[in-house]
Amino acid sequence: MSDLLPQGWMTPATAYIISAVGSFLGLAFASRARRATGFFRWQWLGLAALSIGGIAIWAMHFVAMFGYSVTGSPLRYDVLLTVISGALPIMVVLIALHLVLRRPTTGRLLASGTLVGVGVIAMHYTGVAAMNIHGSTHHDPAYVALSCVIAVAAATTALWFARNLQHLGGIALAAVVMATAVTAMHYTGMAGLHVTPADFNPIGAPDGAKARDLLLPVIIGLFVFLLICSLFLLLGGEDEYERRDYTRPSHRAAEHTVQSTDASYRPRHGAPEAPVPRQQSRPGDDVWTRRR
Repeated sequence: MSDLLPQGWMTPATAYIISAVGSFLGLAFASRARRATGFFRWQWLGLAALSIGGIAIWAMHFVAMFGYSVTGSPLRYDVLLTVISGALPIMVVLIALHLVLRRPTTGRLLASGTLVGVGVIAMHYTGVAAMNIHGSTHHDPAYVALSCVIAVAAATTALWFARNLQHLGGIALAAVVMATAVTAMHYTGMAGLHVTPADFNPIGAPDGAKARDLLLPVIIGLFVFLLICSLFLLLGGEDEYERRDYTRPSHRAAEHTVQSTDASYRPRHGAPEAPVPRQQSRPGDDVWTRRR
């Protein structure tokens, strides 16, 4: 028998807050990636993938799993499978963001949302497979199907937010929606997990690492990463990553249009201006004339 909330609502609330923070950072970075080019575009895309895939999805899952327990059996985690489960959402989110932001079409949005949804499902059930207990586990197909639907819908919504939102208010609201969807997907999948106790009387703990041993590196890593992200957001000025590439024909045409429409523009080292001929005064005009 398993218990989803052995520590009350503190663990789900903490996991939800972590997911909301990661979603906010990821959408903010995606907004900057949408307006950047070259190296700076990949810089913001990488940070967005780490924030959404690493914090909003995987870190939320891991913290929520920390509050999961099985009656009569200690829990241990396979370190390699845990690391793989963390790498999966980061990779699929990076690929999906690149596809959606490069060519923002509806077809690419749906395909990328499905890709990220599959990656989230793979992350979740790989993380569950990394859990070692005395006994066997099986999943309810109805809950698995429902969690898949929630994952694809949440991923598609997140990519739509990343493609369209720019203002911090909208990004903050979207982060709340994303965190709700990711948390709902996780606990839906865990509600369909059933544990059958072992037939024998186990001695000792299963193989693997304790959740507490893995939690400390995760917390330190999250703190350092959030600090780095905050510095990037504060110091990443618009001029640094939104430089125009004037070797491109479209930018050269835009620059030519700006110069041609500015009537007051004068080149610094251009040809001397032609002298303006003096208007000849006629006798009787009310003008001042120099005495010869």
